Amino acid sequence: MAKNTICLWYDKDAEAAARFYAETFPDSAVHAVHHAPSDYPSGKAGDVLTVEFTVAGVACLGLNGGPAFKHNEAFSFQIATDDQEETDRYWNAIVGNGGQESACGWCKDKWGVSWQITPRVLTEALAAGGAEAKRAFDAMMDMKKIDVAAIQKARRG
Repeated sequence: MAKNTICLWYDKDAEAAARFYAETFPDSAVHAVHHAPSDYPSGKAGDVLTVEFTVAGVACLGLNGGPAFKHNEAFSFQIATDDQEETDRYWNAIVGNGGQESACGWCKDKWGVSWQITPRVLTEALAAGGAEAKRAFDAMMDMKKIDVAAIQKARRG
C-alpha cells in the first residue's frame, strides 16, 4: 500500500466502482479486495470491506462504509485528455454508465464521485493568460463536455 492513499467512502459498491475505473482508465487496476472479519455497523462478516486500487496511477482505497457519507464536488479526479476522442471516451464511459453530466467538463459517476475530464488544450489556454485565456474560459463556461475544437477556435479569437 502506498504511503499516501486517497480513501473513497462508498455505501456498498467499492469493488464495482474500482473495477469500472480499472476498465476505463489506463494505469488503473484493482490490487486487493479485503473482506470484513466480523459484523460491523453497515455490513456482515465476509462482506467486502475495502478495495485497494489505482486510478490513472493514483493510489486509492475504497471503503464500504454504508450510507452515512456521500461524495460531493469538493473532491474530484481530474483526467487530462489529449484530444476530443479521448475526452469523449472517458466522458461517455462515466455518463453512459449511470453517471450524470455537469458543467465545464465535470461529471459524476453512478457512485457519486466527481470527475473533471479536461482536455490539455483547455489547460494550456488558461495558463496562457490574457485575452486568449479569457476567450477559452468564456467558451468553456457554456459547455458540459469540453469541445476541443471550440476551445481551439476561442484561443485563436
